[in-house]
Amino acid sequence: MSKILIIEDDKEINNLIKLYLEENSYTTESVFDGMKASKLLKERAEEFDLAILDIMLPFKSGDNVLSELRTHSNLPVIMLSAKDSVHTKIDMIRLGADDYMTKPFDLDELIVRIEAVLRRSIRNVDDALSKSGKDVDDISGNQSERKLTYKNIIMDINAKRVYISENELELTAKEFEILELFLENPTKLFSKANIYESVWNEEYFVEDTTLKVHMSNLRSKLKKYDDFDYIETVWGMGYRLRKS
Repeated sequence: MSKILIIEDDKEINNLIKLYLEENSYTTESVFDGMKASKLLKERAEEFDLAILDIMLPFKSGDNVLSELRTHSNLPVIMLSAKDSVHTKIDMIRLGADDYMTKPFDLDELIVRIEAVLRRSIRNVDDALSKSGKDVDDISGNQSERKLTYKNIIMDINAKRVYISENELELTAKEFEILELFLENPTKLFSKANIYESVWNEEYFVEDTTLKVHMSNLRSKLKKYDDFDYIETVWGMGYRLRKS
């Protein structure tokens, strides 16, 4: 049973989300200000499978809470906000948010978003394996290791780790999945729709900037330890791994 942390200062909204999630077989815990949320996440982030985080919070804003969280945890986060601007959404995704919902929102849609984020969360896969008592090797055909390599990149599929020039990269779940998609198909040219629908399991919309932001973040992280620009943009067509 997944445990969700609800960080929302409006007690009515917080309680409404709590009751609805519990009706749908989730366990929950509620926090009502940013300062307490940061303290709790620093001490107990590993206890939760996902956090729902409002941007406008007393004492410390949601974006600051998220920024601090990303220094020590990849806990999946869905942001809530009354702001519906594209720039706000982009900023939150750049900080490490996994999804973004604008108030007012439909509770059924929230459940669907939660399910989608948990499905693609690396943490969720690791937790499920741990609770089942099985090693990752048991799931992958008893292989001692599964690795993908490309130039100076080494991706350890089982351990969910990526190294470049012997330095470990801190990737979000979606960044890992995007890179895995490229490494598994090193000669393939992917359209934006190919990548989005493979990683997010949702229909791609041209005006959605989510993929662009994640591609930019992934490229920056790869360049941190290697001057080579691994991901090539083929204008009007999509992306692929650069050969040379």
